[in-house]
Amino acid sequence: MNLCDRETLRALLTRHGFHFSKSMGQNFLIDPAVPADIAAASRADKACGVLEIGPGVGCLTAELARRAGKVASIELDRKLLPVLAETMAPYDNVEIVPGDALKLDLQALAAERFPGLRPLVCANLPYNITTPVLTKLVETPCFESITVLLQKEVAQRLAAPQGSGGGGAFTLWLQYFCETEVLFDVPAAKFLPAPKVDSAVLRCVRRERPAVEAGDEAFFFRVVRGAFLLRRKTLVNSLSAALPEKGRAAVQAAIEACGLPPAVRGEKLTLQDFASLASELANKGV
Repeated sequence: MNLCDRETLRALLTRHGFHFSKSMGQNFLIDPAVPADIAAASRADKACGVLEIGPGVGCLTAELARRAGKVASIELDRKLLPVLAETMAPYDNVEIVPGDALKLDLQALAAERFPGLRPLVCANLPYNITTPVLTKLVETPCFESITVLLQKEVAQRLAAPQGSGGGGAFTLWLQYFCETEVLFDVPAAKFLPAPKVDSAVLRCVRRERPAVEAGDEAFFFRVVRGAFLLRRKTLVNSLSAALPEKGRAAVQAAIEACGLPPAVRGEKLTLQDFASLASELANKGV
């Protein structure tokens, strides 16, 4: 069964009485080259266990099953479970896990489903849960890489060079733990129904150690988030608002001590800049 053929897909969904849910961000791929390319980009092989989130009808799942030792696909929409039971019947290394990826213990799930295999993630993520899902995946240390199809603008932001102005606090958080790269674009016309925006594949490879020495990691990320609190304002204004206990004078002194321009904005700082700034701020003020 060609799960990316438009007419085959419509007949399959009609047979099961399935209707697309906008609230769940359901957009299914209709070009077989795309799921094949995404699966290849994940670099899954028989030594890998692949976690997928939101398999839809299983077009990417099938491609992963041909490559990986085991695939565990988490599906929230119970109306898709009978569809997947039909489409995944040929693959004995695929397990559909009903549930919400944001509520499941992914570390325990990987340990249980992937014994002896290297866990990684490959998925076509619903746009509306991109940030919380990526956060949870990165915070689950067993996954060595995360290859996901996202809204193109989001993927570009998450892979933006540090200090380029193209990223944000979440970009830096992600790049602290992972190396990020946009691999290729996927036009909206490759989906049914077609979304209003194009997509892109983002690959995140977990670093052996964080990108910089942060010292007090909690305070470091408080400084990073604080730098983007008032994005249109200068770094001194934004951090003064975010760290009121430090005081404006201490913030200004720390920025100067790091050799940064007085009117610099947070978006122009790299992770190393933030590590230096957090270290200076930790020793200033209250």
